[in-house]
Amino acid sequence: MKKRRKNKWIHPKILYICLSVLCVLLVLLSFKFTDRFAGVKAFVGNVVTPMQKGINSVGKYLSDKADLLTSKETLLAENRELQEKLNDLSYNNKILARENAELDNYRELYKLDKVYPDYPKVAARVISRDGNNWFHVFTIDKGKKDGIQVDMNVIAGNGLVGIVSEVGESYAKVRAIIDDKSNVSAMFQDTGETCIVKGNMESIYKGYIDIEMISNTAKIKDGDEVVTSHVSDKFLQGLSVGYVKDIVSDPSSQTKTAHLIPSVNFDQLENVLVITQLKDNSEIKDIKNYD
Repeated sequence: MKKRRKNKWIHPKILYICLSVLCVLLVLLSFKFTDRFAGVKAFVGNVVTPMQKGINSVGKYLSDKADLLTSKETLLAENRELQEKLNDLSYNNKILARENAELDNYRELYKLDKVYPDYPKVAARVISRDGNNWFHVFTIDKGKKDGIQVDMNVIAGNGLVGIVSEVGESYAKVRAIIDDKSNVSAMFQDTGETCIVKGNMESIYKGYIDIEMISNTAKIKDGDEVVTSHVSDKFLQGLSVGYVKDIVSDPSSQTKTAHLIPSVNFDQLENVLVITQLKDNSEIKDIKNYD
């Protein structure tokens, strides 16, 4: 068998030296024989120039894409930063709006406190409500430890809200005057004519509750203010209950009925004042015992 011939190869170092020498010689020759190599230079220029243009075009395209990518990433980062700032501003605005609303509520309570300066009061926050969207029975965050007792009157807005019906150590339940079980002995502020304000959960959706037992001879008109009466055994005298409208005479009973627009907005209660003075009804009891 014939022996396989060994591959001949040139050492890379030798090849590098040879190419370097050749390049040097070509450079020297190009300087020495400039005219003779003019054609070669032109030929090389004609060949290389289009390649350079193509390379430059590709390089510019890649550079533009890189700049675009960099700009896009920068814009995305700026957008994320702006979005975070916007979220912070939105959150701060919500907090500010909430604080302003609470401040308005406290201002209303302060004004109401000045309307009834003779009655001691405790401010309380509404923490829950029963049933539906209307605050006909609700819970406040004050209780026995704060001096709250059953039958204490509760006010807010421009007048009477209701009465404390149940008390725990640190909470109390309030039955509003709009509740079906509520009956308030009241009178007309201008004439002193008495009446009964009855809660009506069906009517309150239309913006009013009912007034009954008005004397047929009572000289009243729409818009007259109704306040708590001196003959009430639980409600302190003179608290604004609301304003009369739609007065109707009932010939069969010789009385009048009407609607009452409450002094309080019963679908937006947040803070209330509890009057910590109970009604002294000993005189009323004496009258009833005498009767």
